[in-house]
Formats: sequence, structure tokens, C-alpha cells
Amino acid sequence: MKYIRVEMKDHIATVTIDRQDALNAMNLEVISELKETFESCIADSQVGVIILTGAGEKAFIAGADIKAMQKMKPFEALEFGKSGQELTRIIENSSKPVIAAVNGFALGGGCEISLACHIRIAGENAQFAQPEVRLGIIPGWGGTQRLPRLVGKGKAIEMITRGEMTDANTALQIGLVNYVVPQAELTEKSQEIAYSILKNGPEAIRASLACIHKGYDMALDEGLELEVQAFSNLFTTDETTEGLTAFVEKRKPDFRS
Repeated sequence: MKYIRVEMKDHIATVTIDRQDALNAMNLEVISELKETFESCIADSQVGVIILTGAGEKAFIAGADIKAMQKMKPFEALEFGKSGQELTRIIENSSKPVIAAVNGFALGGGCEISLACHIRIAGENAQFAQPEVRLGIIPGWGGTQRLPRLVGKGKAIEMITRGEMTDANTALQIGLVNYVVPQAELTEKSQEIAYSILKNGPEAIRASLACIHKGYDMALDEGLELEVQAFSNLFTTDETTEGLTAFVEKRKPDFRS
């Protein structure tokens, strides 16, 4: 691929967007490559966790390619918006946890892609923003929908209508990210969390993610029913048998052999 690099190690797929001359900005070609990469990683039984990051220290993803957007007609903008939304849905609905390792700018579409990830870790130099209104447009890859769900309606309205930068520490305070670490420790922290996830049952992780995402917009009773069905279904799996047996036998479970 031209803009995407993938490194596999110990069931961790590290996906790097490498378009440094444009601060890793997204155009249709990058979106297409990233979709293909995520679909491949999700389908790969050897992948347990996916880490998404941007090449270099300046940018995770500095938004969409503005020069390309400047020439768009409404029907082209619709296609571009739907393409970005499809990518974020693939990430969000991944059965493998996706960790965003945010180095530098996560602006516009870059912020929206980070919102679709399951866990966000920011380097101290990270800057988040939904600055679209400064260009006379609005977020088109889920910013108006996911940001309020993550940080609350009031803070999301402020971020989107002001279009200003939010630094890493503020992002942590408002719940936009899970951790802030020195830039030099970003990869290490991301891998630490990935390895802690890999100790657990992959089917249980998959079921947990599905229940959280599907149940989020359900009435409580519906969500509880979804959860208890998923809970009971796991008792038909070798994974659950191994996990429960290992606990009783006072040993570590072997989920990934």
C-alpha cells in the first residue's frame, strides 16, 4: 500500500498512516487503504488488538485533505462523507479492540477517527479539534454524533461551534482520551494496554464490545436481555470452559494457543 504500514507482533497489529508531507491528511485513497487494512486485520485470527497511529511526531491525522475538498461538488462531498463514515463504522464495530495512539494533531476527520476507536492514548503534544465551522462546513465523519456521546452534549457543542484546539491534558479531563503520556512513551503505553487485553478471552472481548455498542442506544431492559443472552452463549465455547477451569485449578488460562 502507498500510505498504510502494518506491523504484526505478538497478536498486535500496529497500523500507521504514513503521509507525512500532508500531516497524514485523509483523501479517498488513504480512506480506501485504511478500510482495506482494518477489514483484513479484523478478519485475521492472528490479530487480537489493533493500534492505530500516524507517522512522525507532528500529526496523528490532520483532518481531511482540504485541497481535495475545495474542488468538490455536493454529490462528491456526499460520497466523501459517506466514505469517511463507513471507515469509522468499520473501526467502531471491530470485534478486536482498537487503540488510537494519538501523536500530534488529531483535527477534523482525524479527531473523528480517534472517536471511533475503543481506547484513546494521547502523547503530551496531542491536539484535538473539530475546526470545520471555520471553513464553513460541519463535521461529516461522525463528530456531531460521537463527540457528545463521549464528552457530553455541552462540551461537544462548545468544541464544534468554537472550532478551537483542545490540548491533551484538557482532553483527559473531559473524557476525550483515556491516558496522556510523554510523547516518547506513547508506543510503550499503547503496547502495554494491548498486552493486558491479550491476556483475556477473545470471544469474551468480542461479545463485550458487541454488547456495549449495540446496547448503548437501547432501553435498559433491552440491553440487559442482550447482555444475558451473550453471557449464556459463551458457556457453549471452549474459551469459557478453559477460563473457568483455569481459575478453579489456580493456573493462567490459555486462550490463544
